[in-house]
Amino acid sequence: MKPKRTTMKKYISACLLAGFMTVWSSCSTNPVTGKKDVILMSEGQELAMGKEADPQIVAQFGMYDNPALQKFIDQKGQQMAAISHRSNIKYNFKILDSPVLNAFAVPGGYVYFTRGIMAHFNNEAQFAGVLGHEIGHIAARHSAQQQSKSILAQVGLIAGMIISPELAQFGDAASQGLGLLFLKFGRDDERESDRLGVEYSTKIGYDAAEMADFFLTLQRKQEESGAAIPEFLSTHPDPGNRYTTVQQLASDWKQKVGLQNPEVNRNNYLKMIDGIIYGEDPKQGFVEGGVFYHPELKFQFPVPSNWGYQNTPQMFQMAPKDGSAIMNLTLAAGNSLQEAAQQLMQNYQLTPVQSGNVTVNGLPAMAVIADQKQEQGTIRTLTYLIQYGGNIYSIMGISSEQNFNTYAQLFSNTMEGFRQLTDASKLNKQPERVRIKTVKQTGTLAQALQTYTKESKRLEEFAVLNGMKLQDRVEQGMLIKVVE
Repeated sequence: MKPKRTTMKKYISACLLAGFMTVWSSCSTNPVTGKKDVILMSEGQELAMGKEADPQIVAQFGMYDNPALQKFIDQKGQQMAAISHRSNIKYNFKILDSPVLNAFAVPGGYVYFTRGIMAHFNNEAQFAGVLGHEIGHIAARHSAQQQSKSILAQVGLIAGMIISPELAQFGDAASQGLGLLFLKFGRDDERESDRLGVEYSTKIGYDAAEMADFFLTLQRKQEESGAAIPEFLSTHPDPGNRYTTVQQLASDWKQKVGLQNPEVNRNNYLKMIDGIIYGEDPKQGFVEGGVFYHPELKFQFPVPSNWGYQNTPQMFQMAPKDGSAIMNLTLAAGNSLQEAAQQLMQNYQLTPVQSGNVTVNGLPAMAVIADQKQEQGTIRTLTYLIQYGGNIYSIMGISSEQNFNTYAQLFSNTMEGFRQLTDASKLNKQPERVRIKTVKQTGTLAQALQTYTKESKRLEEFAVLNGMKLQDRVEQGMLIKVVE
C-alpha cells in the first residue's frame, strides 16, 4: 500500500466486458494463423478495453520508478512490435512496482512486466523471449478470443490461496487486490505464444534458446516458494516439455533467418538492473514477525498466523489458504467516520446489522457489522473505520454468514491491534536490492556468493536469482547477483 489517498477504482468487470461483446459479433482473420476466428468484438473495442484497463492496473500496482528500465522495455517492445504479425496497433510497455515474478498482456496492446521478473532475468535474451511471448498473445488476439468465450480470470497472487465461490462473488471487497487483471489462456495459446516469442526475439537478433533457460528459473522459483506462480506456470505446458520445444524452435529460427551470432547481452543487462529493489519495498508497507508495518503512513497491525497476504498500492489483503475468509485494509472515502460508513455501505451494497463508535488504541473509530445478500447465501462483514493521521482507514473482514462467528474474534483482534508505529527500526527500514558483483576467484557459485553474503540460509534463493546451481562453476571476473 502506497502512502497516498487513492480513490478505489474498479477493474473492468465481466459484466462490462459482456457489454462489449454483445455489441459486436463477426468472423475475423487471425493475424498469425490466417484462419477465420469468431471474435465477438471489433478491434476498436479491444483497443478501448486495454485503454480502460491500463490506468486501473497502474493504480493498483504502481509504476516502478526507474526511467532507464522503463525506457529499455519500451524500446525493445516497440522494436519487436514492429516486426510482429500485428504491427498496425499502438503498443504500450510498462514495468510495475511489484515483487511478484510476472509478465502479462491485456487486450489492445498493453504489456506489463513486474520489477520482480526483471530482477530474475540474467540477460537481455531471456527478457526478449518473454517479451515476444506476451506480444504473441496480443498479435494472435488470444485476449479477444478468450473474452469471446466469456473467460475473464482474476488470478490471485496470494500463495496457495483459493477463494471460495461465495466470497469470489463479493464484488470489490473479495476480488479487488487479489491479482492483476489477466486472462488465463489455454495451453494451445501458450504454445503458440512460445513459438511467437522465439520468432520475434530471433528476428530482432537475440538467442531465443535463453527463454527456455528462464522457464527453468520460474520452475525453481515455484518449488522454492511452494506456491503457484501466476500465469507462467499455472496454465502453461509442462516446463520440461516446454524447455525442449523452445530449444528446438530456437535452433530452427536461427537457421530460417540466418542468425550467425545471436545476442545474449548478459553483462549489459546485469549492469542495468544493478540496484533494482528485490522483494517488498518497506516504504509501501511490509510484514515482519506477524505484523504489517507502514513506515510512511506510520501505522501497524497484526496479521493472523498462517494467513497469506498481498500488498498493493491500494490495498493490503489477508486470507487463510482455504479462502474461507478475507480481510483487507484500504483508505476510506469521507470526511467523517459516519460519512465513510455510509459510503462503504453504498459502494458494497451492504445492509447494516449493527454499528457503534469505539476507540482503537486511543484513535476514534466505528465498528460496523453488515450483510450482503447473494443467490448463494449471505456474506457477512465486520468493518472497523479508524481515523488516524488525516486519513480514515477501513479494515474489513469478510466471510459467509455461517462462518462469521468462527472468524469474528480473529477479525476484531486484527482491527483492534491497529496502532501508531513508533519503532525507529521499522520506520527507517530500507529495501533489499540486487547488487552486481564480480567473482574474485574461479570456483563454485556457492563459494562466490559466500564472499559477498553471510546469509547462508538464502544461498539457494540467490542461486535461483542467478539462474544457476550452487555447484555451477564461475570464472574469475564473471558478474553475479547478490542481495544487499
